[in-house]
Amino acid sequence: MGQSYKVAVIGAGTAGLLTARELQREGHRVTVFEKADKVGGTWLYNSRVESDLLGVDPNREIVHSSLYRSLQANLPRQAMSFLDYPFLKKQGGDQRTFAGHEEVLRFLQDFARDFGLMELIRFGHEVIRVELVDELTHEWVVESRSRQNESTWESKEEVFEAVVICNGNNTEPKIAEFPGRETWPGLQMHSHSYRIPQLFENKIVVLIGNGPSAFDIVREISPLAKQVHQAIRSPGFRLIKLQNYDNLWQHSMIRCAHKDGKVEFQDGSVVDADVIIHCTGYKYHYPFLKSNGVVTVDGDHVGPLYKHVFPPNLAPWLSFVGLNYRAIVFRVMELQAKWVAKVLSGKAELPSKEAMTCSVEKLYGEMEKNGRSKHYTHCLQNGEVEYVSWLAAQSDTRLPTRWEEISFNTIVKRVLYCGENYRDAWDVDDWIEDIRCCSKI
Repeated sequence: MGQSYKVAVIGAGTAGLLTARELQREGHRVTVFEKADKVGGTWLYNSRVESDLLGVDPNREIVHSSLYRSLQANLPRQAMSFLDYPFLKKQGGDQRTFAGHEEVLRFLQDFARDFGLMELIRFGHEVIRVELVDELTHEWVVESRSRQNESTWESKEEVFEAVVICNGNNTEPKIAEFPGRETWPGLQMHSHSYRIPQLFENKIVVLIGNGPSAFDIVREISPLAKQVHQAIRSPGFRLIKLQNYDNLWQHSMIRCAHKDGKVEFQDGSVVDADVIIHCTGYKYHYPFLKSNGVVTVDGDHVGPLYKHVFPPNLAPWLSFVGLNYRAIVFRVMELQAKWVAKVLSGKAELPSKEAMTCSVEKLYGEMEKNGRSKHYTHCLQNGEVEYVSWLAAQSDTRLPTRWEEISFNTIVKRVLYCGENYRDAWDVDDWIEDIRCCSKI
């Protein structure tokens, strides 16, 4: 058994549960702080929406989850399994390969129960401060608050030797900026507050974005809406009408919005819209973290972080799990959690502070050289296979044979091949079996 530390984990979603399990396996003393009263994080559906539907009011009451009621996972359950805990179809449950959010939540709840994690979690505890108070002994104060009644909160401070931040990245909306946004008279909202399509019946809707949530919402509201106009940021995009949809058009980005309700696009077209939906992603947001500028969070990225996990000047006593996107994120989070746990126990060794800093600077330099902004710092779309292999080596974890065949890029290609009804058109089981057969040749 290696070294054992008292470790705080912030959040009991996928990243937090995986991290708690791996820390516990390594003999660390784990406390998980969770604001909600259940595990699941972003997979915990909440029909409530925030008072500010656009999400710009700093005083609004935060609703953590961004799920809409009809959401199905956009990855097959085989890609959402953990290495030793498969996401199986269970009797009486959702039998679809692309499971609904309720089934994903049940999977996480079963995982927490089966590995004895529930007893580690303090439900109803919102973390409001994480601060290093003694550099020599690497002591961190974690201040949390819990509601006693309708008007009373109780705050509590506790000292830990290490902190792992796992509270997710899909809660603080990022919105599109364009001239006239603040004075446009119609309804504006972020996809974070989208739940059901009925609100848009007989409305002319402008939807900004072209990611997974935009894909789903456009197709869900179009049968009810009068018109749907999707604004896409890609340079040089031309106005087109989508096949099989009588009331759906795709445009280039919004040029400006007018006080009379009109929305003008860069392609020159104009619509008199009722609603603008911002499907424009989220910011990294950790208002509780007090690091005296050692770790910066600018919305688009968190840094500096060695391999997306450890701040060089605070490693290994502060770490992040789950920042990456455009990857098989459950697999990435599991391997990051294993690495963090083994580094803390002394079974895996980090480079020197100087070497980690140099690695981060090299990454930033390569991104600048290739014309990529820091917005893409934690994007793994073209580096997932290399990164996952590296993580597995650090934690001495054996990956399944030909695991790289089920990577983000291969799944995206298959989705594009199957078309917009890919969840129904793609026989994932046959595809997986083909991979297994090939691995035996």
